[in-house]
Parts: sequence; structure tokens; C-alpha cells
Amino acid sequence: MRILVYGAGAMGTSLGVLLTRGGVPCDLVTRNADHVGMLKGRGAVLIESGKETVTPVSALLPQEMTGKYDVIFLSTRQRENEAVARFLLPFLAEDGAFVTVQNGLPEEGLAEILGADRVYGAALGWGAELVGAGKVSVTSEEYHLALGAFGGGKRLQEIAELLGRGLDVSVGDLKEIRYSKLVVNAAFSTLSAISGLTFGELAGKHRKLVLALMRETVAVAQGEGCKKLVQNGHDIGKLFKSPFAGLILPFAMKKHRAIRSGMLKDLEAGRRCDVDFVAGAVVKAGERLHVETPKLSAAVALVHDIENGLAELSPESLKLL
Repeated sequence: MRILVYGAGAMGTSLGVLLTRGGVPCDLVTRNADHVGMLKGRGAVLIESGKETVTPVSALLPQEMTGKYDVIFLSTRQRENEAVARFLLPFLAEDGAFVTVQNGLPEEGLAEILGADRVYGAALGWGAELVGAGKVSVTSEEYHLALGAFGGGKRLQEIAELLGRGLDVSVGDLKEIRYSKLVVNAAFSTLSAISGLTFGELAGKHRKLVLALMRETVAVAQGEGCKKLVQNGHDIGKLFKSPFAGLILPFAMKKHRAIRSGMLKDLEAGRRCDVDFVAGAVVKAGERLHVETPKLSAAVALVHDIENGLAELSPESLKLL
């Protein structure tokens, strides 16, 4: 079985390393030539709890890809999804599976190009940061992945078993999996992109604002028919609607306190970020379902103002919300 991780940045590389460690060889592909060069030469360095491990991996540039793959994992920015899906289509086996590990709600757009029965979605339960060519720092010690099918899902269990060789895997309803992650990401990633703060700093100093965005996402999820939004064994839909949510939040985010939004890194580098595909996806769903999302809508607009030089990337900008 041939397996590809396309978009081997921080998260894609860590996923590829975990699969390789579990005895599942895969090709890691990225356009970052320096990163590919180090992966080829030295192997992938993963920093876990301050300790470095080196894992030999197969790394390629896109132009070096050949043949067809049975399973393709996608870990790129969503704003490139249509072009990436069309590029990868000739490399996907006729009965192949395409698994997006992106945040947000990317499956519908991918299904239009690849076919619904081939598309699966997964939410990764750890954080990672690319700290140098070939070197990734992992911000969580637990490697959990939640997997669901967008279409028929005939290969769902097979993919789950494959991933289970290197990770802790659960299988469930894809919409609930997606919104369980969005409850956190639509709030924390967006506010981190506006402020430059870590998730821990947001949970400690700006919990009221965080909870407002989280609760709007829960309301949209319930409008979509989600019954449970489970993370770490807890129904966060209920947990963060409780009157004690402000006390719970810093403890719930303890393992992820050092994370800064990937969107923040895009803004700092002068690139447009994926806010329209994370918090923006919730806002769009809310409009369709007639569920109001005033705080999320304002946060998305503020990120665009930062992109366009109309607002400052600063903790002070949170006051505008």
C-alpha cells in the first residue's frame, strides 16, 4: 500500500513520523526544498518533551512524485485546496482514499473534485511547530486522531486500522468531529491571530471573549444536528456552556497553553491566512442555518483588517471585539 502525506509542514511531518514509527512507510511531500533536503539527508527530527528523536523518512518535492497512492493525507492551507486537489487527483488510485487533516469544514469542496466516496476527514489532537528545516517541535505528548467519512466510508475501518499502528484513533460522525475541533480553533486560533497571544494566555486573560466565540460555534454545531462535541472524553458543548466554564477553561487548555495559531504565523510573514476556512466556515454555516454569530463575524472581519493593514496585530486589538 502506497501512502502520501501532502503538505509536510509541522503537522504533516509529525503525522508522517508517527506513521513511519508505527511501521507504515509513507512519502512526505512539500514545496519547501530546504525542509525536504534535511528530511532526506538527516531524517525528521521531532522534539517531544524537550528531547529530540530522529526518524528516517521518505521525502519528496511535488515534481518528484510518481505513480498512484492508495491513501493520501492532505495537510496544506485550505485556500489552496481546489488547485491542490486537482493536482493530486491523477496520483490517487481509482479506489484510493483522500483524508484531509485540515481544520474547518474542507470535505465538501474536496468531494466536488475527488468524489464524495473517496473523501474522509480527520482531526489531529496535537499541536506542532516547524522550528527549522527538518525539525518539528510537538506541543502535546498525546497523539490522538479522530476519523470520519464524508461519503460512503467503505474504507473507513481500514484507514483507522492503518493509523492505529502509530496513533490513538477514534472513529465517529465526521460533522461532530469537525465541530468538536472548531469549538476550540474558531475561538483560540482566530484570537491568537489577532493578538499574537498563546492559547494559554488567551484562556487566562481573555476567557470571557474566548467563551463567547466558543458558545457561538456550539450553537451552530447544534443547528447542524450535532448531538455531542467530544474532546478528551468530555462533551465540550455542554462543558463550555456551563456557568463554571470560565474556571474550567485554563485547566482544559493546559496541554495546549504554548500553542500559537498557524494563522498568526501567516500574518507575521505577510501572508493571507485561512480564517475564512476556520472561524469563517462557522459564520457561513450560521448564516445558512439562521444562527447568529456576531462575535465570530467581528473576529473574522478584524483578521481581514489586520491582513489589509487597517488594524494592528496586538493584544490591544482584542478590545475592538
